[in-house]
Amino acid sequence: MILKELLKNITPLTVTGQSDIEITGVNIDSRRIKEGHLFVAQRGTQVDGHKFIPKAIELGAKAILCEDMPEDKVDGVTYIQVESTEDAAGKVATIFYGDPSRKLKLVGVTGTNGKTTIATLLYNMFRKLGYKCGLMSTVCNYIEDEAIPADHTTPDPIELNLLLSKMVDAGCQYAFMECSSHAIAQKRIGGLNFAGGIFTNLTRDHLDYHKTFENYRNAKKAFFDMLPKGAFAITNADDKNGMIMVQNTKATIKTYSTRSMADFKARILECHFGGMYLDVDGREVGVQFIGKFNVSNLLAVYGTAIMLGKKPEDVLVVLSTLHSVNGRLEPIQSPEGYTAIVDYAHTPDALENVLNAIHEVLNGKGEVITVCGAGGNRDKGKRPLMAQEAVKQSDKVIITSDNPRFEEPQDIINDMLAGLNEQQMKKVISIVDRKEAIRTACMMAKKGDVILVAGKGHEDYQEIKGVKHHFDDKEVIRGIFGINKK
Repeated sequence: MILKELLKNITPLTVTGQSDIEITGVNIDSRRIKEGHLFVAQRGTQVDGHKFIPKAIELGAKAILCEDMPEDKVDGVTYIQVESTEDAAGKVATIFYGDPSRKLKLVGVTGTNGKTTIATLLYNMFRKLGYKCGLMSTVCNYIEDEAIPADHTTPDPIELNLLLSKMVDAGCQYAFMECSSHAIAQKRIGGLNFAGGIFTNLTRDHLDYHKTFENYRNAKKAFFDMLPKGAFAITNADDKNGMIMVQNTKATIKTYSTRSMADFKARILECHFGGMYLDVDGREVGVQFIGKFNVSNLLAVYGTAIMLGKKPEDVLVVLSTLHSVNGRLEPIQSPEGYTAIVDYAHTPDALENVLNAIHEVLNGKGEVITVCGAGGNRDKGKRPLMAQEAVKQSDKVIITSDNPRFEEPQDIINDMLAGLNEQQMKKVISIVDRKEAIRTACMMAKKGDVILVAGKGHEDYQEIKGVKHHFDDKEVIRGIFGINKK
């Protein structure tokens, strides 16, 4: 593709060199540069891409998109200076890959909790409805059946457009993607055309990056601000930020709720560990999920399918066949008659939701033993809140290690325990070794009890001192139960 074609959606400050040269690829990562590529020099949170311009030219880059012009320019290389490379990267990538998001229906899901569940369920539902689909999630990216491992919740704009163009080539009609606050703030989704957006909820998360709750909220809101006129915006009316999200959107606004009047409504009729019976917009349906928050997630899925033109009865039939996402409220029955539940809950409110769901089913019969920790090198403010939440709704709590990353596991545990008073400490023990903590919980449990193992869910590793070690909560539990099957 000719360089000046690539630049038609951006306004350069200056261009030095030829703009009618052939560009064979676009990259943000200098290590991936090949002959004839355009290198986009971005300032990241860790490194500044401008430092790698010489390296990119050495590997064959023919054009450089940058914010600061290098003093020493190389002959035969074109330099394009823009105000923000972060802003320009998505627009350039979109053109290079043939604007793939306009060739299928792309739906983005944002919010603190529920993104993975909703995006994955939509992907599974639309495939069951007979469509070819793509999925971009924290857990994995999929083009139809083909899994493409995910590094971030949302890839960079170049990877994203490449992925979407592969989906288009594979004949996908729909793509569902998680849009994290980081991705929106860093304009990783810039230049994409969304058919619709979903807002789940907003609670304290990623404040290590965004610094304040307002910045975090505004990052999420920016997604709805950029939705085009023909798109839809489905928001959770039960969340106090639900209507703030859509107050400046051009998209058609729809609401969902389990508590009040809304475009899409649902309530629980019956609930047990195998699932629930729901009333969705006046129709009864059995689903293989538990917990009020999952009713909310299923409503968002239902509402999106309706907005994408599907019939309510067809949607509900498929909804009844869908399963929980790997590592989200996953029950494992012990031979002794108690239940272990593995869940990804790693924020105070996610923990609250999961524990609420367990109590909804238990209905006062049986005790709850919670095993949880908190991640290292992340928002320290939520650690005492995690411990408080666990204590509030559990009979016994074991505080343990999660992913300490580069921190000392014991320091993280101490931060969690600091949030508890003497009375609360009576039902808490701490065991640094996660396997030992789970084993101890199993020793404590009696018939009819529930052990919640929170924080890791689908993750099959522990990151200690920056090194990933294999660790799968479900494997450990099955090993203890003597039911070693995957």
